[in-house]
Amino acid sequence: MLSKTKNGKMASSKRNPLNRETLLTHLGRRPDEQHGLVNTPVSRASTILFPDLETLQERSQPYLYGRTGNPSSRSVEEIVTALEGGKGTRLTPSGLSALSCALTSVLSSGDDVLVTDSAYEPTRKFCDTFLTRMGVSVRYYDPRIGKGISSLLKPHTRAILVESPGSLTFEIQDLPAISSARGQGDIAIIADNTWATPLFYKPLELGADIVVHAGTKMFVGHSDASLGTITANEKYWHQLHETHYQFGLCAAADDCFLAARGLRTLAIRMGEHRPRALEVARWLENHELVKRVLHPALATHPDHALFARDFSGSGSLFSFAIPRAPQAALAALFDGMNLFGIGYSWGGYESLILPVDLSENRTVTAPDKDEQLIRIHIGFEDIEDLKDDLDAGLRRYRSAMG
Repeated sequence: MLSKTKNGKMASSKRNPLNRETLLTHLGRRPDEQHGLVNTPVSRASTILFPDLETLQERSQPYLYGRTGNPSSRSVEEIVTALEGGKGTRLTPSGLSALSCALTSVLSSGDDVLVTDSAYEPTRKFCDTFLTRMGVSVRYYDPRIGKGISSLLKPHTRAILVESPGSLTFEIQDLPAISSARGQGDIAIIADNTWATPLFYKPLELGADIVVHAGTKMFVGHSDASLGTITANEKYWHQLHETHYQFGLCAAADDCFLAARGLRTLAIRMGEHRPRALEVARWLENHELVKRVLHPALATHPDHALFARDFSGSGSLFSFAIPRAPQAALAALFDGMNLFGIGYSWGGYESLILPVDLSENRTVTAPDKDEQLIRIHIGFEDIEDLKDDLDAGLRRYRSAMG
């Protein structure tokens, strides 16, 4: 039996907290404030009026100005905060802006940040350009370093960025070990949790302080909106909130609406993405041209034990390696795909495929120069049709190898 609390959130008369499927279905909706409308309408607003001078001066109404929040953004923030178990969440126009805001909220000129070598490529570029220009020392570390990260810490280290699994190469990081190794110092751990979502991975419970999502992916789920989310614990919430406000970051109301809509079905979609991706991954493991499959839920993955310990499920995205061949062979594989689209991003209903080039994206861990890495996202097409499309592409690749 659900009841509404004074702040409009849903609570259960039988148990607390509510299960995630219930949270996804009910949180962020206030039909009683919206003339009974079941979904929170789009709030396109810049100016918000105050009823009197006292309210203006005390800033005592829920919304003050379009940039600082409205019912559309609140609907998403409430859901994500509850799922991640944080103090609060702020939205940004993209995943990269969320990561940028999270990093700058805890770093100042003269500080040092440790970044996993497997980080999202735009994150690396932000660190190597903007943060460096602002006087922050940026150093990269082996994503499998675990407690060994203690040897890299310096007196001015103020942040550690983790991404588990890593972009493109899917290493699992030992977040509890990294958190323990930082000791009692003032070092914030920022975790990118886009792949697993809070349904399958809980970074704040494992020692992280701030969690970031490219909400464009799994949260939106339909490849039609761009969004970033940042959730902080009690310790770092004020810093994050102030930095977000000072940067003037805000997500478009229409994109917030689409994200809220997508979140309603997140559990169902993740429940479908997980087994479908695993089935294709296992099939690729047995393909004669495939050298290895980089999916942490597979028993053959080197970090599978860590994955099984810390994760309750897996995502839609993984990579596989085939023997390196000339560009013509790669073009033969990609240009003939019928179902897999060639495109950035992932997390939507449609399957995607991309070639991976690590030559400029790794500085600590060396890629295998004899391998061609392929990243794929498994959507909701028929699994056998997807296998046929991949098999035909791999056969074209082998034929073009000569």
